Amino acid sequence: MMQKYLFIILGVFAVLSALMVVFEKNPVHSVLYLVLAFFSVAGEFVLLNAQFIAIVNIIVYAGAIMVLFLFVIMLLNLNKETEPHKALWMKFGAVVTGGLLFLVMVSSLKVADSMEVQSLHSGIGTIQQLGKVLFTQFLLPFEVSAVLFLAAMVGAVMLSKKDIK
Repeated sequence: MMQKYLFIILGVFAVLSALMVVFEKNPVHSVLYLVLAFFSVAGEFVLLNAQFIAIVNIIVYAGAIMVLFLFVIMLLNLNKETEPHKALWMKFGAVVTGGLLFLVMVSSLKVADSMEVQSLHSGIGTIQQLGKVLFTQFLLPFEVSAVLFLAAMVGAVMLSKKDIK
């Protein structure tokens, strides 16, 4: 029962912080609200017993992508004085697009309510199952991607090292 309430609280945090991302005027604060949204979603993944996805979500999105966003925002030096004002037709188009997106979401929820929920095996989505599939069925693509990552790391080291004179 406590898990249900915690899931609802994390969902509310995720939605509210996502709304703050959109409505916040300061881009740095907007990125920080996006980090909060990612952590809330990662908490929901933990409650759904998908710890691996939660950790990957935190490492990739809240870590790497957000550092990249902050770097770009601070590099561009965005401020309100230099930002061009939006025309009225652009604001109207945004409202129409948002309304259409809302209609699509509501109609998809109606269809989802009429569908029957199927129970899944408890082993699906675990790290053990992922490792088993990666090292049996997808061994060759896994090894090829590992070699590509190794080549990318060697290339990055070779490009960044200084010549000794």
